[in-house]
Amino acid sequence: MSEFASMRLPLKRTAVAPDGSDVRVLLGLAAGGMAHFELAVGKTSAAVTHRSVEEIWFVVAGRGEMWRKQGAREETIALEPGVCLTIPLGTQFQFRASSTAGVAAVGITMPSWPGETEAVPVAGPWRASAP
Repeated sequence: MSEFASMRLPLKRTAVAPDGSDVRVLLGLAAGGMAHFELAVGKTSAAVTHRSVEEIWFVVAGRGEMWRKQGAREETIALEPGVCLTIPLGTQFQFRASSTAGVAAVGITMPSWPGETEAVPVAGPWRASAP
């Protein structure tokens, strides 16, 4: 059994994701972990897919767009506070902040993030500019 834990959102990033976004690692348990992801104004992440994890994101601030692709299904959705989305295993994805505001989301990764080799670069719709 895990001991319960508490923390505050770190003031600065604690890691840089393979897609180039700023990460503030939060808490985790055996089945998964939570993090805060952020892109600055006008920045675009690299497009990636994951080898073994799935994610659920909840946008908490800013504006942007998220592109996702699974086989023949492809869509781009607006990112704004209150939007919740999933990134199932094998989904290709890329996100970008608007030209007037950065974008920030809290994400749950299941199972916990295994390390740098988890993300595999793919071709996305936009040219990456992060970090």
